[in-house]
Order: sequence, then C-alpha cells, then structure tokens
Amino acid sequence: MSEGSPKRVLSGVQPTGELHLGNYFGAIVQHIALQDEFPGEAFYFIADYHALTTVRDAQTLRQSVFEVAVAYLALGLDPEKALLFRQSDVPEVTELMWMLSCGTGMGLLERATSYKDKLNRGIKPNVGLFTYPILMAADILLYRSSLVPVGKDQVQHVEMAQDMATHFTECFPSAEPVLLRPEYRLSSTPKVPGLDGEKMSKSYNNTIPIFATGKKLKKLVARIVTSAAELGDPLPIEGDNVLALLALFCDAEELQTIEGYYRTGQRDGQPFGYGHAKQLLTAKIESKFADARGRREALLADPQRVEDALKRSAARARVEAQRTLALCRHATGLR
Repeated sequence: MSEGSPKRVLSGVQPTGELHLGNYFGAIVQHIALQDEFPGEAFYFIADYHALTTVRDAQTLRQSVFEVAVAYLALGLDPEKALLFRQSDVPEVTELMWMLSCGTGMGLLERATSYKDKLNRGIKPNVGLFTYPILMAADILLYRSSLVPVGKDQVQHVEMAQDMATHFTECFPSAEPVLLRPEYRLSSTPKVPGLDGEKMSKSYNNTIPIFATGKKLKKLVARIVTSAAELGDPLPIEGDNVLALLALFCDAEELQTIEGYYRTGQRDGQPFGYGHAKQLLTAKIESKFADARGRREALLADPQRVEDALKRSAARARVEAQRTLALCRHATGLR
C-alpha cells in the first residue's frame, strides 16, 4: 500500500441461516468495533455468491441476506461509518476471480482444509466449493484490503489470498504490484461452545440464535450438554459449556462469583445446580440483546431502509472495485 493510503479492513458473512452467539462473539463484535478504528474504511459484505455452493432456493437466499443485514444494523453497525453490502452487488469480484484462477495452481486449492472438512462431512463436492478460496481471495484483493479479521479456521484462506496476489504479480508483472498483500487479525474470543460442546456452528445444528427469546431460548439453553451432577454438588469449572457461555456475558467480578457457586454447589445458602446456571445464562442473553431486538423489529418493519443502506454501501464499494479491476485489466493486457 502506498504511503499515505488508508488502511482498510474487510470481512464477509455467509447468509446461510440465523446468526448465532458464535457469529456474534467470534466476528460481529469485532466488526462493529473496527468501524471506529477504521472509520470509512471498514468493508463488510454479505456473501451471497458464496452461499450458492449450498443454498438452492432463491427466496431462502434473498430472505437470509435481508436478515443478516437487519442483524448487523440492529447490533450496532453504522452505515455512515462502515460499508455493508451484498457481494453480488459488486459483480467485478467475479471478473477478478477469473483472473486469479488463471494464475492459481490446482495444488493450492487441493490443500484447502475447509474443502476437505466439507467432504469429510458428506457434502457433495462441486466446482464452486472447490474454487471457493479463489472467490474469497478476490473478495479481499478487490478492495485493496490491508486487514482481514477472521477466526482460526479461516486463516488459511487469507494466506491463500496472499499467495494468489503474489502469483498474479508473477504472471502479469507491472511497474508496481497491482494487488496488495493482506494480513489477518484473529478474534480474541475463545471458541464459543454450542449446545453439544463442539464449536457453535450451523453445520453442527448446535446454535443459539442471537435474537432467540422467551420459551425458544429457554428450551435451547436447557439442551446444553453438562456433566452428571446432583443438585448441591460442586460443579466442574474446566470444560463446562454453560460456564464458558456465561463467561462471554459477565465481567471478571461477576464470573468469579458464579465460579464460587460452581465450586461449592451453593448460592446464598441454597443448593446450586445446572438448572440455576442455565437460568443465569438465559437471563444474560435476554438482557444483552434486548435493545437490539427492539431495533431489529423496527428494521424488519421497514425493509426499504435496509435496502437503501445496502445499495449506498454497494455504490461506494463498487468505486473501489472498479479502480482495482482497471489496474488488473491493464496488467493482464485486457482493454
């Protein structure tokens, strides 16, 4: 990046179901914080092109994109500070993907761990799934992003984008590198456990949606896997799924108090058990997202407001995309 150029942060979110606590603590919190760290230079896209590898119903995809946009806006993303747009509203990304694919070796794609993981889970492979890392690289490189916040499972994709930027420069040399090398930033949030103790993921069907409330929320929290313990017995601190989730919502002092309940099996002279811990967690989730739920309802009732925000962001993002694509077309010899 040339001296004096602003640093730019970029990330994407898949519209493949309700956003859950893993999405919130693993990504959304960081995304919203970065809009103040990089005012005007935080680019977030809803990855509807990527979703086509698995989503096969048009209305489902449109609704999922809308709901992701609503969630981000309700949770605090400010479209005056950060861009939030549909990936497909900037079609230049697919042209850059083709250019990158012409310089990307098959071996690099075959080493993609996410592709191998999906095959191991029985997902039927398709070309889109195999070339997913190239589209992700195009997402990153198109906007000349310098920083990409990701979870550990996505680090390899950023490293592959670094490789593809280098390969492009080697294949199509120019006076100055056309594509900038991005760096990743890991979230400081530890793994968010799902209902079964595995990483919370839609793929594992073990999630707690961010905006779940009332009976639905209580039923989900009740399903969290715990150790066998009688009411009033001390509960394990290490590896406990309920306590790990509570830790995401509590400050240090409050968490220390709850750990005391766990160690003694008592609270205020009364027996304490997993049912009580789950009640605490349910109350924390209800309280944490109460204001955001209200904003979400208002946005759901005003879809044009959401659409306008997406279109404004896409227009700004497309200006940057076209600048990069012009450089790439020149470097490759295209008109």
